[in-house]
Amino acid sequence: MGLALRYAPQRDGSVSASFLGNSALEGYSGLLHGGLIAAMLDGAMTNCLFARGIRGLTAELKVRYHESVAASEEVFLQAWLEDDSHGLYQLRANLTQGGAVKASATGKFMKQHE
Repeated sequence: MGLALRYAPQRDGSVSASFLGNSALEGYSGLLHGGLIAAMLDGAMTNCLFARGIRGLTAELKVRYHESVAASEEVFLQAWLEDDSHGLYQLRANLTQGGAVKASATGKFMKQHE
């Protein structure tokens, strides 16, 4: 089972996707679970790397919850690369709902070696 998010590359180098939750994904009644929000932000940043042909692994993830997220309303995710020096990729992501940033994240990713 997955969330079936489909990320679209944007002209500015970011990626974006939308998602509509349901009651099975609630933490508190009517609200999207915080762990799921963190996973979606992490996934958005990972997919931003994938769009650049980079397979990255999360080395650090910092999530900030600004407001609660309604489980039954569509959310939008966007992620972008901020820096790729010192052997780490640094990215940022936002989750918005109703035009407001509800959660944001920063992440550091290391390149996956095959």
